[in-house]
Amino acid sequence: MKAVALTHYLPVTDPNTFLDVELPKPIAAGRDVLVSVRAVSVNPVDTKVRAPKDQVEDTPRVLGWDASGVVEAVGPDVTLFQPGDEVYYAGDITRSGSNAEFQLVDERIVGFKPKSLSFAEAAALPLTTITAYEAFFDRLGIDRDGGDKGQSILIVGAGGGVGSIGIQLAKAAGLVVIATASRPETTEWVQQLGADHVINHREPMVEQVRALGFQHVDHIAIFNDMRHWETAVELIRPQGGIVSIDNTDQPMPMAGMKTKSASLHWEFMFARAMHQTPDMIEQHKLLSYVAVEIDAGRIRTTLDTVLSPINAENLRKAHALIETGTAKGKVVLEGF
Repeated sequence: MKAVALTHYLPVTDPNTFLDVELPKPIAAGRDVLVSVRAVSVNPVDTKVRAPKDQVEDTPRVLGWDASGVVEAVGPDVTLFQPGDEVYYAGDITRSGSNAEFQLVDERIVGFKPKSLSFAEAAALPLTTITAYEAFFDRLGIDRDGGDKGQSILIVGAGGGVGSIGIQLAKAAGLVVIATASRPETTEWVQQLGADHVINHREPMVEQVRALGFQHVDHIAIFNDMRHWETAVELIRPQGGIVSIDNTDQPMPMAGMKTKSASLHWEFMFARAMHQTPDMIEQHKLLSYVAVEIDAGRIRTTLDTVLSPINAENLRKAHALIETGTAKGKVVLEGF
């Protein structure tokens, strides 16, 4: 099968960052489905894993943690899917990735693709959808079905992939969304997605939020980086919650969290698959739920850019775009 892989971890400017290779077609066993990949998207995690380092792979390594496609075959223990089903998923960071014609994925982290979306539109969604959904509903404990209607949420870095779907999930749950964006094009983007208010995270945010009439906010999601930590602590309401998806090596003073009895949560969407948690199937359920919401017209794809075909040259272009930190929505590669 065709695949895009690496053997060395190189800067994205190096023309040998990725290689077009031929690899053996995998065989489904256990609870794995074998998916014929039709489209993939690129996330910041892809660029972080590929980042330059001295490590060398003895055999070509395939990255990629977002895909849509068609089930080609199923393992003997599979009960959720059958050949011919159209699916979308984010995969497992401990296994071979989606930048290949065929990929093995545990059925418990795969969802039925939204019927109303193309493969490219669907591939834009899984990783960011799982991340935002788990951040809001599993980590912060927000009621998905509107039980917390009217509560406020500040989404820091709302114009990126996670924030783009996060705005929509928060609005669907009835929350008042304060989104941050720093450029005219991302400001317009988050407004189109339903944000009630937009502030600039490159300017002091406490003053901007309070100018909107909010002394504190009920929930905060940090979807870019932790340099906003002290601002978040100042803005979170007593007994509120902050969730972050960022790695941090910066100081995180906790005194303000303690005196507010506020909570901090980490969201890492690969945790369930990596640790084979008993509730792995929740990712199948949430992806299938979001597919229904999309087909009903209540949530839209966050696709922004499509490159074709899926090859080393275009994958390098996609990584370069993500590394600028200015991409809005999602970058997708389609077709081998």
